[in-house]
Parts: sequence; structure tokens; C-alpha cells
Amino acid sequence: MKKLQIPYYPQISGKELTDLSPLIIDEGASDMVEKVNWAQRFPYKPLTQFHILRSESSLFIRFNVRGNLLKATYSIDQEPVYKDSCVEFFCQVPGSEYYCNFEFNCIGTCSASRRKGRNEDVQLFCKDEMLTIKRLPSIGRRAFNEMQGNFEWELTVEIPFNLMGIDPENLPAKLMANFYKCADDTDSPHFVSWNAIDTVKPDFHRPEFFGELEF
Repeated sequence: MKKLQIPYYPQISGKELTDLSPLIIDEGASDMVEKVNWAQRFPYKPLTQFHILRSESSLFIRFNVRGNLLKATYSIDQEPVYKDSCVEFFCQVPGSEYYCNFEFNCIGTCSASRRKGRNEDVQLFCKDEMLTIKRLPSIGRRAFNEMQGNFEWELTVEIPFNLMGIDPENLPAKLMANFYKCADDTDSPHFVSWNAIDTVKPDFHRPEFFGELEF
């Protein structure tokens, strides 16, 4: 099981993501999303790195992706962004029945919910809750069809602890989590993870394969 310590940096509270994005690289912990779990059918692996940092009330993640395709057809929150060029963060408070999924395409459109399983007790976050998830995409917010070539893009996000079911005044010792890179509906579909997933076919909704983020 992979483990990562999340650095605490109180000075980032209340600042804009445009000011924080370089700081997350300088002060945050980092790792690669590079586990190809279903290599025979889906061998493609874009180069994907993330940096992570926290304040008193939020988690900050900066994704960096290099690959040979780019797609962003969805521009409205809660649309199926996993079909586009997408990065994802799933997390679960230890002992909870529920986990949360935060999925972002490369222009920052987000699909997010609280749920017990892929299709079990799925509770989509409402519009006001979605507005608390801040995003800064390096390539802007305009939708576009799939393009082939050499592309590099970044996405910085801020996710409030309370959306994850965490009391900021009483943080757990750790958070179970996984990071993903995917693009289901493209010419090169891929399903890459931070912590390994041992299933027959691609399935990111498996909390039993989450790694650990230590506070």
C-alpha cells in the first residue's frame, strides 16, 4: 500500500489558486500516478504527477499531465468528465461507510459525489457544494473535441475538508485515498492509478485498494 504525508502550510488559507499553484509544488508532497493495472487491454500511460498540500480547512492538489491526446467535451459540472482527459481523487475517512469521488477533466469541469459504491447510495453534491471546489486549469475553460499530438497540462484544485466528511477542527490521523488518470471515451482509453488495483477489469470505485494520506 502506498503512503504519503500531506504537509501542512497555514499561509495558503484564503489565497487565490493563481497565487498558490507554484507554492503547492514548492511546499507540497508529490508522487506519480503510474500504475497500469490492466496493461494487456489498456497499456497507454500518460506521464502524470501530483503535488498535495493542506491548510486548516482544505486540501490542495496540483496535477501535471503529459500525453499524446487531449479532450474536453464536457463543460458543466456533474457531466461524465471521466470520458474526457481526466484526473481523479477518491477518498474515504477510515471507518466511514462512504467515500467521495472528485473527477476533473482538463478544463476543470468536475463530477463529484458521496457514495457507498459505484451504484450504491450515490449522493451527488449540490450546485452550492460544487462551487466550493475551486479549480485552475492551465489550458482555460473552453470545451473542445479530441486532439492528437504532444500536450502538457496542469490542473490545480482546492477541495474543502467538509465535503470529504472531515471536521477541520478534528482531523483524522489519515485519509484513505487514490489518484487516477483516465480518458474512457478517446482513441487511447487508459486507466492509471496511484495505488494498485487488483480487479479483472477497470474499476476505480474500489476503496479496498486505496492508499494512505497521513495528516
